[in-house]
Amino acid sequence: MAKDKLTDYDSTTPSNNTDIGGISVAEGMLPSAVNNSIRELTKQLGAFADGTDGIDVLSLADDDASHAIKLQAPASVTATTTFTLPDGDGASGQAMITDGAGTLSWAAPYGNRNLIINGAMQVAQRGDQSSLTSGYTGVDRFLFTRTGAAAVTGKQAGASDSPQSNGFGASLEIDITTADSSLDAGDFALVRQIIEGQNLQGLKYGTSSAENVALSFWVKSPKTGTHIVELYHYDGNVFNSQAYTVNSANTWEHKTLSFVGYQTTATANDNTQGMLVQWWLSAGSDYSGGTLASNTWHTTNANRAVGQVNVTDSTSNNFYLTGVQLEVGDTATPFEHRSYGDELRRCQRYYYAHADGRRGMSEGIGIGTYYSASAIYVGIHPPVTMRATPSLETTNATNHYFAFRDSAADHFDTFSISGGKTPDYFELEGTGNVAGTAGQGCFLRLGGTSSSARIMFDAEL
Repeated sequence: MAKDKLTDYDSTTPSNNTDIGGISVAEGMLPSAVNNSIRELTKQLGAFADGTDGIDVLSLADDDASHAIKLQAPASVTATTTFTLPDGDGASGQAMITDGAGTLSWAAPYGNRNLIINGAMQVAQRGDQSSLTSGYTGVDRFLFTRTGAAAVTGKQAGASDSPQSNGFGASLEIDITTADSSLDAGDFALVRQIIEGQNLQGLKYGTSSAENVALSFWVKSPKTGTHIVELYHYDGNVFNSQAYTVNSANTWEHKTLSFVGYQTTATANDNTQGMLVQWWLSAGSDYSGGTLASNTWHTTNANRAVGQVNVTDSTSNNFYLTGVQLEVGDTATPFEHRSYGDELRRCQRYYYAHADGRRGMSEGIGIGTYYSASAIYVGIHPPVTMRATPSLETTNATNHYFAFRDSAADHFDTFSISGGKTPDYFELEGTGNVAGTAGQGCFLRLGGTSSSARIMFDAEL
């Protein structure tokens, strides 16, 4: 049989290789056959280099060729693909991933890699937050802040305002309700998340091994053109800003950026502020009047948001964000979808809605005791250890709370947090029209009179 490709040849007994493509190379052949056989052999070498003529296996043998590792193409390949290997080895524990276009790189294995909490905007314990000038939006862990005239409603948008076909059924909506169309020099508007310092130790900031991070997100802006996203390192008091371009207004677009690590100052390993991730919505000349220091850690305010469009210049404008992921490495990986329950517990470390009249005007609060005829005490354990001892957020008003006791029931008006409080346990004192008997036990719930009645605990950064 003619040897038409390199794999047809005997690799151990040369005398068995008596032809090249059917051309005899046995002893005594004519000189013209030598030329022809060399041409045939070079053709086959070219075919091997091209991966044609049935060469679908790459064999990597050990030193004595007794065993080999083989890489084999599928029996049927639908499209030609070129894989580009990374330059060098990755860090211990990293895995090789693809960017979807054939470029391979080293990255941390999937799972628990997203440093952002609630990046899919699934958890919204506070509900819509209107007339917001500085504070947390309706979506947990994301806040809005500004100087200047702008005010917004920050709320959770549903599937109709989210890139559902890309796996996201919720988004953060920033609805401009008071415009700031003429920015003063010091005006700005930002959406941000603050990350706890002890969650950032894997970044190795303050060392020569400081890790790069990749930030990815889905955005829908009413403005085309330059937008700025920024990291702020609290302990180093330095910024790192980068521009991304919105190509089509009011259209969901996916953005990815990589930020270099910071080698000078470490991040404190505690429960305080470690890093800000923030999206600029507007920037006066104090923040945009210089030269953008792209992907560089610096301290010059004027270089932070150069070119930023003004998203806050009209009450017709809405800005949307979802699918936010911050992870170690230069390459953004597919979004890490966590269960709602998992994401809720992460959010409750910072904010816990214990009883909320919007969910039910008669939601339970707990089992309490009449300390005196005019005061009720109840102890509450949150579902997770909170970041710090929380403050109480409540709406005290006439008949907002109810106590059942010994065949009787009392409406009362006020709850406050008492002296017994830690991140794991806190005591509430009910007063205001309490009328009972000291020593009696009682069951406490919201008063059933208002959806605004609530008991929340706040330990935000």
